[in-house]
Amino acid sequence: MDTEIKSIEQIHELINKEIESLPFSGYPSNLYDPIAYMMHQNGKRLRPALALIACNMFGGDLKKILRPAIGIEIFHNFTLVHDDIMDQSPIRRNHETVYRKWGTNVAILVGDTMFALAYEFLIQTDEGFLGEILRLFNKTAIQVCEGQQLDIEFENRTDVSIDEYIEMIREKTAVLLGTSLMTGAIVARTPKQQAEQLYQMGIKMGLAFQLMDDILDCYAQQDKFGKSIGNDIMTNKRTYLFLQAYQKANPSQRIELDECFGNNTMPADEKISRVKHIYDDLKVGDDGYALADGYFSDALRLLDELPVEDNRKIGLKTLIERLAVRQV
Repeated sequence: MDTEIKSIEQIHELINKEIESLPFSGYPSNLYDPIAYMMHQNGKRLRPALALIACNMFGGDLKKILRPAIGIEIFHNFTLVHDDIMDQSPIRRNHETVYRKWGTNVAILVGDTMFALAYEFLIQTDEGFLGEILRLFNKTAIQVCEGQQLDIEFENRTDVSIDEYIEMIREKTAVLLGTSLMTGAIVARTPKQQAEQLYQMGIKMGLAFQLMDDILDCYAQQDKFGKSIGNDIMTNKRTYLFLQAYQKANPSQRIELDECFGNNTMPADEKISRVKHIYDDLKVGDDGYALADGYFSDALRLLDELPVEDNRKIGLKTLIERLAVRQV
């Protein structure tokens, strides 16, 4: 048992040091160079941090969670490589995306290899809880794919509800945050009820995180956000902003939204400008932030109810509060 309480900064230092020590090299280089390119970028590394924070909160051995946590981060980056292909995103983390830099075929293989590498890191822990970790991870990987498929299908549907959207982002984004926390709890041999409470906390955090990501996709500065601004509008994503706007819109605004989201030949600047004008008029960004704030409050309430000493909750509480004021 590791009774020392680590700060968020110490947690990130452990993760960054470990990832930076990994070359992700091999032959052929055109397969492995893109993996190193993705893994050595300055991502948030939120998911491995959650795994270590949860493990540390319950006095677990961080040496036993570090490699599985990196496995989760590799899996997350695999999903980004493939998402960028599907969304035709040119920029991520202020760098050219893998498929734009190396081509679609290479990017598909890179993602497949990263999926396998994720397992290679996940299994580098004690056999006593390995089965439970792998069952959780397999379930999560399937859910992430289900969520991504729904996201794709929603682009061609005109009847998507906000409840359907929330369920989609729960699978696509939130379950991996819940799994990160629960994996750390498993390694620390946390009682099942408390591990489940951490999982639900991660779900609430993930829902809020994705809502804010959708808002920032429309309103952030690209150099700070690290991705192309307005890409969700250009790819006809039925995000919360669109669905809330469509619900609040008057008949003429609905007609304009239908025209913009049904037209793939409209110049990008015009399409983004017209849609954002409606979003601004209806203040759907404010609605999105209010909904996200509610989920963050739910996460903090679940943390407060967790039967753990308050000083062991500080790291996770601080992380939730930082995410709640996220600007990029």
